[in-house]
Amino acid sequence: METTTEALSADVLVIGFGKGGKTAAHALAEAGRRVVLVERSAHMYGGTCPNVGCVPSKMLVHYSNAKRLEDEAREYFAKSVAGVRALTSAFRAGNLEAMNGHETATVITGEASFVDEHTVTVGAGEDRITVTAPTILINTGSEPVIPAIPGLAESSHLVSSTDLIENDRLPASLVIVGGGYLGLEFASIYRHFGAEVTVLEAADRLLPREDEDIALAATEILAGDGIRILTGVRVTGVSDNEDTATVSYEKDGRTLTVDGHALLPATGRRPVTDHLNLQAAGVRTTARGAIEVDEHLRTSRPHIYALGDVNGGEQFTYVSFDDARVVLDQLLGEGKLQRTVTDRVAVPHTLFITPPLATVGLKETQARAEGRKIKVSREKVADIVAMPRAYTVEETRGVWKFIVDADTDLVLGAALLTIDAQEIINTVALAMRHGITATQLRDSIYTHPSSTEGLNEVFDKVLPE
Repeated sequence: METTTEALSADVLVIGFGKGGKTAAHALAEAGRRVVLVERSAHMYGGTCPNVGCVPSKMLVHYSNAKRLEDEAREYFAKSVAGVRALTSAFRAGNLEAMNGHETATVITGEASFVDEHTVTVGAGEDRITVTAPTILINTGSEPVIPAIPGLAESSHLVSSTDLIENDRLPASLVIVGGGYLGLEFASIYRHFGAEVTVLEAADRLLPREDEDIALAATEILAGDGIRILTGVRVTGVSDNEDTATVSYEKDGRTLTVDGHALLPATGRRPVTDHLNLQAAGVRTTARGAIEVDEHLRTSRPHIYALGDVNGGEQFTYVSFDDARVVLDQLLGEGKLQRTVTDRVAVPHTLFITPPLATVGLKETQARAEGRKIKVSREKVADIVAMPRAYTVEETRGVWKFIVDADTDLVLGAALLTIDAQEIINTVALAMRHGITATQLRDSIYTHPSSTEGLNEVFDKVLPE
């Protein structure tokens, strides 16, 4: 039987509907460019964040913290997931409608595969579409890695973060392999919903990249919420029982086990490139499978760019958004701003446990290792007199910590384990980017009662050397 193939041409082809790709596609379409955007899943219009990542997981954080003692755990959880589904469905539809609303933009649903450096095919057989463009943007994101633990991949109790977000049945117990951002966020969420949670971490302590005092404070909060935390362990195998999975691990020379109704591997993510047939386009990848890019996000083919997680950079939505700015400077601004990925200064991060931990810049250990002359300001949230908001919302756990250059008074770094940390850290990062001193932050006027006004006090709490 003869197969017909539809052929499209565009000024710009965008592969992947993530934050960077859709931001660039919108701007290019607004500028009158003919844009074709290919997304392989109708469930992912808008990318990971609004569908199975940031938005639904943080909504679950909100719901889990709003749970009352009288709420029946499983019923409350099911209602919470229904609320998440309603929001993500609305966001997904809105993203598609906004893109299709451009006269010069077309969205195609299907898997793209390169034929040559200017051409991809989408779909197969009678549904196959060929798209050709002089400029191509790749924004296919990342996917969870399942570690090579015997029995893990075959376990019927294996779940992904997407499964946990979309399944409305609350597991009685959850075992999480990995104590990074993803693992700890889901540990906190599911513990507050009422599940028994165990975290298995290979490092000797949680959050090994943070200063020890901050990591210890976060660990104490998580443990205080009833999360069982086991560090310095090596998971050796998984075996299924009727209702649970048994996870075997080694610690201090002993072999031990823990059972869970659900098992989440949270040991990292990898770029999604396998289906792209990049070799046909002559696009090089790194040893870790990420697309190799320069400071302007150009690949080994200068007309092909890679944005977001797929290029091996930091895996955050707001970094993908900034990737779009870098690329648009090349495509629309003709490089006038000379934007590059090296322009990024003081990029903050937030771990959405309860309360959240937000960080930016240097750790104390890093600053001292670099031989910097520093002052360290640190205070427990419960002791910050100038921050009554912590008491008004009944969340006084945590600590604020700042690293300040002793000679210039500039803030070098911050770690905020506190209510509203995800907001305060943006003010601190902005100050760091623009040379605002610790004294100026301390002496500024902030609204009351707010968390930001804690800045009025904490910079005076300098730790002795």
